[in-house]
Amino acid sequence: RQTLDEHLWNHDWDILFFAGHSISLTDGEIGEICINQTEILTISQLKNGLKAAIKRGLKLAIFNSCDGIGLGRNLTDLNIPQMIVMREGVPDLIAQEFLKNFLTAFADNKPFYLAVREARERLQGLENEFPCASWLPVIYQNPTTVPTTWQELCGNFADTKFVGEVSTKGKIATLKFKLWTVLISTLIVAISTLGLRYLGIFEKIELQSFDQMLRLRPQEEPDPRLIIVEITEKNIQSRQEMTKGLKSISDSTLAKLLNKIQKSQPRVIGLDIYRDLADPPKKSNPIQLPTELNKDNVVVVCKSRDRKYDPQGVKPPKDVPVERQGFTDAIQDPDGIVRRQILMMAQEPSSTCTTPYSLSLQLVTRYLSYENIKPKFNEDYVQFGSKVFKRLKFSRSGAYQQGVDLGGNQILINYRNTDYQRVSLDEVLSDKFDRKSMKDKVVIVGVTANTVSDTWSTLYSTAQQDYQEIPGIFIQAQMVSQVLSAVLDQRPILWVLPYWGDILWICGWSVVGSLIIWRVRSLSHQRCAIFVTVVILYGVCAIALLKQGLWLPFIPSAFAVVASGVVVVLIQRRQEVFPISQPLVE
Repeated sequence: RQTLDEHLWNHDWDILFFAGHSISLTDGEIGEICINQTEILTISQLKNGLKAAIKRGLKLAIFNSCDGIGLGRNLTDLNIPQMIVMREGVPDLIAQEFLKNFLTAFADNKPFYLAVREARERLQGLENEFPCASWLPVIYQNPTTVPTTWQELCGNFADTKFVGEVSTKGKIATLKFKLWTVLISTLIVAISTLGLRYLGIFEKIELQSFDQMLRLRPQEEPDPRLIIVEITEKNIQSRQEMTKGLKSISDSTLAKLLNKIQKSQPRVIGLDIYRDLADPPKKSNPIQLPTELNKDNVVVVCKSRDRKYDPQGVKPPKDVPVERQGFTDAIQDPDGIVRRQILMMAQEPSSTCTTPYSLSLQLVTRYLSYENIKPKFNEDYVQFGSKVFKRLKFSRSGAYQQGVDLGGNQILINYRNTDYQRVSLDEVLSDKFDRKSMKDKVVIVGVTANTVSDTWSTLYSTAQQDYQEIPGIFIQAQMVSQVLSAVLDQRPILWVLPYWGDILWICGWSVVGSLIIWRVRSLSHQRCAIFVTVVILYGVCAIALLKQGLWLPFIPSAFAVVASGVVVVLIQRRQEVFPISQPLVE
């Protein structure tokens, strides 16, 4: 007894096997085993040692001895995962044959229940000499545990050394069958995921994950090539001027502002202020707005006519040639955030704004002309030097799957997590600014006053605790900056895979995830494997976006990994439990 107790306490056992004499007393309520010719023990006398062994990993007890029902009932109180006992007295030959056949089948990677069933059925050939032999073995199963496997007991998931004669061909065939089952189920999950994505189920959360990844970048330095001249609420309120239409400042004030800016010798000036209606001219003013607008480095704005949202549009200032006009149309995603910009767009024939080029593209083109970089325009891309800005194609591109108009030459905006250098209207007019700060730069003039309804949401403004929309002039600055930074600073251009590329990416991760889960047997390890796979997937997508500008479909891929993993787990559990066609559990 002492030796047995020490072995239970001092070693890690997977299987407890007893071959000898045993008996059940008091109508099967108490079980006893004979460990030698003089000592008889009950389970309660080994309780502490057995508890320690179970806690340290004991998973299976086999009592290949007579009348073991009492032993099974006593051991259930200790919550051992599985037991095999004999119902009645068992002849030595039957006990030996059962054990040999069970271990052979179990070591052949057959599920626990199936191995016991096969060992029982093989006893039928001995029933002429030993009636009811196949009836004797019975399983006691803890309902809160999953039956163990030989692979788990061996501690690895590769090929193991089997006990007895194992059919190698049968093992390979079973392995192939399981693999094909996994692959087919994975393919079904991947196709279902693609279908959900096609219906736009993931679109909102994909856009949110895209924003979150971009916000992981550290704060960047302001673009040194841009400066914003802002017309603030204070500037407007301090000037009681008579203006025609809904204008922020009068034509005369705007003319003086442009004249002051020109003296600082900027490369190009972008006027992000509509001037479709002119104020009555004042001959007393030596500086007239038409004169300032006709300077070669000034680009004015207009707004396209849209039959649905803006049937009128806004026409450009009078007598400014179309070569120096740019449209300012902005596009919002379904959640209200601006993530895309239009570089070029064909206008409707009846539109008052006829230029096919955006304000940002016009400013970039003129700025880069000083660097001897000429543009190449195509309906599918815009190219400056070696940098190609490919449009988001068709009605489905990247996360955009439902209800999004991808018309025109649209690209994703690679926002800078920074503010821009800026001066106010009053500072310029009173010469309280550094003239050198505008030399050879892109100067964008616009309104930031909160009374002007030209505000928009970005991925950074929505993340602020005191959420507020930002003026449109800052969106224009971001659009100009991202093109200049990509061409001159090699900053990444945001792009997406073609549609077939997204399909391969999602299906690939679905297969990878399912195969990883398939090779892991423990349920807790499978959960960890799913979690780790999703974390690795997120890291790959984040690095690809931040380093290369490639927006990979993280959300549908993660969904496919998790769904495939769950399906594989269910398949494995079903194969372990449902091969049994007759009741074996007492």
